[in-house]
Formats: sequence, C-alpha cells, structure tokens
Amino acid sequence: MTSEHDLGPHLRRRLTYLLKRALVSLDELHETHLADSGINVRELGVLLLLADREPGSQQQAAERLGVDRTSMVALLDVLEAKSLVVRRPDAADRRRNVVEITDTGRATLAEATRASDDAERELLSVLGDADATLLRDLLDRINVGGPRGS
Repeated sequence: MTSEHDLGPHLRRRLTYLLKRALVSLDELHETHLADSGINVRELGVLLLLADREPGSQQQAAERLGVDRTSMVALLDVLEAKSLVVRRPDAADRRRNVVEITDTGRATLAEATRASDDAERELLSVLGDADATLLRDLLDRINVGGPRGS
C-alpha cells in the first residue's frame, strides 16, 4: 500500500490532491453512513435543495446544483421511484415539471442528514471544532467569492 510519504512533498501539498483526497474520504464515509437511509450523497443533495425551496422546475434544480439536465432527470427518476419526490406539470406552464419533496422524502431526508452529519464529523474529527468551522468558512468563501463564484 502506498503511504503519503511515497508521493513526495510536492504532490502532497498540491491543493488539487488535498481536496481530492478529502473528497474521496468523505465519499467513502457517506457511503457507509448513508447505507441505511437508502439514498446516496447525490440524492441527499437534491433532497436538501428541494426541502429548502418552494417547488420549482427540474431545470431550476439542475442549474442550482450545477448538473446537466440529463443527469438531473436521472436523479429525479430514482428519487421518484423511491417515492421521495413527485413531479407534476406546472399549472402556469404545462411544458414545465415542478418537483416537490414528499412526506416520505422529508423523513428520509431527516435520517440521511443525521447520517451525513456523522460522516462529516468523522472526517473532521482530526480537527478541533474551531478548525472544522474555519475550514467550512474558508471553503464557502472560495466557492461563493472565488473567480467562478456563483
């Protein structure tokens, strides 16, 4: 097995490498912690978005999450098959589908959010609370105010 020291000091300090390794670790933790909820981390992201907003179109959800429309349709198909969301034609524009989280979706979201919190806590356990908060704040600042900030 390769150790971090085998990579050399230059690669180990590259931001791309550091962020990717952290994301891979978090994805693995999410897979473990979310197993009982019946959804994955991408599906959790969709449910979190839908729960925080008035019902909107699947296109709006795709734009907000930064995924292409085809991927969003596939995600919603899976969530709809699990009875976690419903799509219905918009009363104002029948060509547009409005997506809503169901009561089952809200219950699953609550369970999955707790599991996701546990995964994040486990990843950040090597940091103190102040450093974990600082890391979130710094990443948020990069994502909101960076050169491609949205």
